[in-house]
Amino acid sequence: MFKGTTILAVRTGKELAIGGDGQVTMGDTVMKHGARKVRWLFDHQVLAGFAGSTADAFTLFERFEEKLNQFNGNLMRSAVEMAKDWRMDKMLRRLEALLIVGNEEHTLVLSGNGDVIEPDDHVVGIGSGASYAEAAAKALVKHTELPATEIVKEALTIASTICIYTNNQFTIEKLVDGEEEK
Repeated sequence: MFKGTTILAVRTGKELAIGGDGQVTMGDTVMKHGARKVRWLFDHQVLAGFAGSTADAFTLFERFEEKLNQFNGNLMRSAVEMAKDWRMDKMLRRLEALLIVGNEEHTLVLSGNGDVIEPDDHVVGIGSGASYAEAAAKALVKHTELPATEIVKEALTIASTICIYTNNQFTIEKLVDGEEEK
């Protein structure tokens, strides 16, 4: 488990929202409150969020975007190839981070163990507050008609009141029908 962040992805219908808090910690000190841990990749066709070391995450974002370019935006193929590299490459193997990536069709979690996991219920979280945010999001999906962005916001808000490594300064991005929502 990574201390220091919460990233949550929720898909409802044709809408995918990925959000994350902005807190960066070093040991027991908060170093930054407004970090952006959710990014657009591949010409705004793929959303990605990270939990873990910031430098490691940037390396993984760059490598993953290279895979997207290599495989013409095929998210699943890019994720599998990235996971293979991450597990086999001596430098990448040492990186301490997890990624959530998504496009109009898939939402995936990638890890350095070679995992490429697509959640059954279209709700997934990573990071120290993930279980809190995920539980809240699952309840909201089941019992409300809220759009994905509102579910992510409410679930992250709940996680921020429980997890000491999660704050309430969120970045939430939304993809609708394969396009960035303006």
